[in-house]
Order: sequence, then C-alpha cells, then structure tokens
Amino acid sequence: MTVSWQRQPLALLALIAAQVACAAFFLIDVARDGMALRWAAFQSPHFTVEALAAMALIAAVVFEFRVLMQLLRQKAHLEEQLGLASGAFHEIVLARFADWGLTPAEQDVAMFLLKGLAIPEIAQMRGSAEGTVKAHLHATYRKAGVSGRGALLSLFIEDLMSAPAAPAPAAPVDKPA
Repeated sequence: MTVSWQRQPLALLALIAAQVACAAFFLIDVARDGMALRWAAFQSPHFTVEALAAMALIAAVVFEFRVLMQLLRQKAHLEEQLGLASGAFHEIVLARFADWGLTPAEQDVAMFLLKGLAIPEIAQMRGSAEGTVKAHLHATYRKAGVSGRGALLSLFIEDLMSAPAAPAPAAPVDKPA
C-alpha cells in the first residue's frame, strides 16, 4: 500500500507524535524510578539504560522533526520552481506563436499538440473535423519552418535547454548632491 505525496507529511507527523507520546511515557517512568530510588537509581544499570533510551528517543524525535521540516521546505521550493518553469514555458510558447504569426485556431491546435493530444482528440476537443485540424497543423508547421510534430516539439525543447541569458548589470544611480 502506498501513501500519496499529499498525505505523507501528515503520516510522518502522526508517527512523530506517537514517538513523542512514547518518549513522554518513558521520561515519566524514568523520573518516577529516579524519585523512588533517589541516589541509588544512578547505580542501577536498568535505570541508566532506561534513561539513555528515553534521551535517545527524544533526540531522534527532534532530529526527525527537523528533517521533515527541511524536506517540506525543499518540496515547497521545488514546487515553486516548477511553477516558474511552467510559466516560463508557457511564455516561450506564446512568444513563438506570435513570432510565427499563428492564427488563434492554429495556436489552439498547436497547444493541444504540445500537450500530447492526437489529431482525433484535438478534433473532438475543438468540435471540428480531423481534416480541419490537419490543415491547421500543416499551416503551423509551415510557419514554424518544420516538417512535423517531432520537429515542432524539438524547437520548444531547444528553447528550454538553452542557457538563460545573464541578467543585465544595474545602471548606476546618481546620488543627489
């Protein structure tokens, strides 16, 4: 049985909460034994092992919680980066479409093509005939200067793989005298 990515942090938090409850139980037990035995407790191997186990469990809970928080921050950062990349890809696509002078219908068909839909699926989504979709695709290929779907996709992959331009240096700001 697999746990969805959405539920994993909650499952881990529940596990950490159970460990906190166990640690509290052991800590209370060690404290009661220590009060009952007083100084003799520190001479008892059972008491010493129990106290060390309780402290190790507490340290593990703290460590696990910190690692979980770090992973959640990293996940949020990666999701943010993915969102930015997705937005950048969409901007690249729209800019290319504008450069090629695609009509709105051609843009619509080309966008469906980029999403991986087949010609019959595109026709069904647009409520048009497959021949109309093929005509829009051929016009798109001609305007883009490519021979087919693979070549069109490679244009966008090439754009994504090209190194981003270095940011321009900021112009110096004149300070008022």
